Amino acid sequence: MRPLLAGEFWSRVFDHPSPVGAAEIVGRTTVIFVVLVVGLRVLGKRELGQMTIPDLVLLVIVGNAVQNAMVGNDTTLFGGVVAVSVLLALNFTLTWLISRSARLQRVLIGEPVLLISDGQMLEGHLRRQGITHEQVFAALREHGLVSPAAVRLAVLEVDGTISVVPVGSTTYRTVHHYKGLRLQ
Repeated sequence: MRPLLAGEFWSRVFDHPSPVGAAEIVGRTTVIFVVLVVGLRVLGKRELGQMTIPDLVLLVIVGNAVQNAMVGNDTTLFGGVVAVSVLLALNFTLTWLISRSARLQRVLIGEPVLLISDGQMLEGHLRRQGITHEQVFAALREHGLVSPAAVRLAVLEVDGTISVVPVGSTTYRTVHHYKGLRLQ
């Protein structure tokens, strides 16, 4: 194998797909982005909270699978730049749309869900959200509580965390503004 000349080296580094190939990467990347956003939304808020070992494995496998689906056989630097640029543009656009539409925000971001009300676990809400009793008890322990009876309310927030308000505490209503959609 002969060594590459400087011109050949730089030509290979900055090789690029044809315009049709670049358009194909844009289309594939857009489809993958939409599928992942919808898929993560369908999985629910619990998936966005604390990551478990199966969640980490899923993340690694999905990352590998979608990379091939987005760029196909194109291994050029520019092909990767096109895919990343499309992902960033789609994320920016979706974040912008969500910030301007309460309905889209409800559909894609979701709403908080009450898990405990006045010491009573709401079994139907837990089941629908895929939250186990152990996950609720872990959240209670994090807040220094040992029993649902000590809880005025516990809420599964849109980011997957569980907020806990102890009995006897004062709650204040606030409006929370989302600054962006995080799909990490």
